[in-house]
Amino acid sequence: MSSYVFPPAPQAAVPVRGGSQQYAVTRIFCVGRNYAAHAREMGFDPDREPPFYFNKTPIDLVMSGATVPYALGTQDLHHEMELVIAIGKPAFRVSVDDALDGVWGYACGLDMTRRDLQGTAKKMGRPWDFGKDFENAAVMGPLVPASEIGHPAQGRIQLSVNGQIKQDGDIQDMIWSVPEVVSNLSEYYHLQPGDLIYTGTPEGVGAVRPGDVITGRIDGVGEIALTIGQPE
Repeated sequence: MSSYVFPPAPQAAVPVRGGSQQYAVTRIFCVGRNYAAHAREMGFDPDREPPFYFNKTPIDLVMSGATVPYALGTQDLHHEMELVIAIGKPAFRVSVDDALDGVWGYACGLDMTRRDLQGTAKKMGRPWDFGKDFENAAVMGPLVPASEIGHPAQGRIQLSVNGQIKQDGDIQDMIWSVPEVVSNLSEYYHLQPGDLIYTGTPEGVGAVRPGDVITGRIDGVGEIALTIGQPE
């Protein structure tokens, strides 16, 4: 007989490309304003200050190809195309030189954002949770092992809405590189297998509406797709 009051939620997981394996997800970290041009379009000076982070919960995960309802409580739902890191072994206070040893693989991700709620939180000096952490807010394409593709340090990152290009950049333009992000975050957390890190988005973020089809790609990593359905 189960000791749980209610059955536990299913384990959040992301499929691995080319097989039946899945990567079990424990935590989702996100780097804020990690591309200079995006920082400027959000009204901030992109000086190379220490990176900062926010979180999404694993229940927010939705896989590429899904159709999701337009997010609750917002009139300004935005797309943000990102490279996602998957941690593959414990990493605590690792140096930049050793940080990639802890990376298992990579994927394309969409950090969906309730921009109006985020903007209100910023003005009032409140946390961003309402704007960033919500159902279907963490979209993921299949994970690709670093053992197959290496550790991409450059490559085109692009997003289109209904076939029109909206974001078009290069992951080499990240203010904080993948090893720098992993090293820095490991100063504050005992990183473990199951941890995902969304690494920030290039300029060109914008609103989507019900019926919109979002597609994105990162050279050498993969592709992602999402359809925005009608609100519930």
